[in-house]
Formats: sequence, structure tokens, C-alpha cells
Amino acid sequence: MKVELATLEDAEEILYLQKQAYLSEALLYNDLSIHPIVQSIRSIREEFKKSWVWKIQDGKAIVGSVRAFVDQDTCHVRKLIVKPSHQNRGLGTLLMNTIDESITQVNRFELFTGHKSLKNITLYQKLGYEPFRQKPLHEGLTLVYMEKKTDSTRALSEESSC
Repeated sequence: MKVELATLEDAEEILYLQKQAYLSEALLYNDLSIHPIVQSIRSIREEFKKSWVWKIQDGKAIVGSVRAFVDQDTCHVRKLIVKPSHQNRGLGTLLMNTIDESITQVNRFELFTGHKSLKNITLYQKLGYEPFRQKPLHEGLTLVYMEKKTDSTRALSEESSC
């Protein structure tokens, strides 16, 4: 399986996969109104216009995807999804590594996940992300924002601390 850029024609299949993949998150937080579950086809098409969207296919079926966009010196990573039957096979790591290799003009990468999503937090930490802020959304859900600084940013901060 290889990672490649998705096209607008893939939007509907990716949205369907997203809803499958995020169902476990919605149930974890007892909240079926989270954005990945209620997102519309129109909304995801708008995201395609403003973001890079990568996909992984198993045969002809899309089994994983991730989105990213750059704002100033930060790459914002959004909606890492892997089909439930394909999870724990390294596909999420492969998608995340594709972002690192493809988007090189930034100083940092940023993403968020829910505070109960320990599997996600562990994956992101293995990939070099560290929590830097939390934002309560409602009583049952706090977003954990995580960042990973690029090698050039880390080198600059190490030099300045000497």
C-alpha cells in the first residue's frame, strides 16, 4: 500500500471512511455530534480546496487518510483516519510520516485529539509530538493540542539555551 494525494473525486469515500473511523471516538466521549461524524460532503469538499489530503488504498478501497494545511510557520494536521479493520498495521504512522516528508517549509506541526483518546496520544508521542495546551469543549471532552517542532526549530532553541 502506498500513500498518494487524494482528489476531489475521493471526497465522498473519505467522508464515509471518516465517519466509520470516528465512531469509536464519538462513543468514547458519548457524543455523536462531533465534527468528523456530522461533517457534510459540502464541508469536506471545501477542506479539499484548502488542504492537502492524502490517502492509502487497499486495492481500490481507501483505507486511510489525513489532511494538512499550512498557516504561517505551522502545519496543522487534521483528521487522521484509518479504517477500523486496518488499524494497528502502521498505516497511521505512514500517513503522518508522509506529512513530515512532504511539508518541509514549516517550523512546527500541530494537531489535537481528545483527552480520553490514549491510543492517539501514544501514537503522536511516538512520532515526536508533545502536548502543549488543553482546551475544554464541554464537560465530557477536552482537546489536547500537541506539537512537534522541526529539526531546524529544535536546533535554534537548543542554541539559544546554551
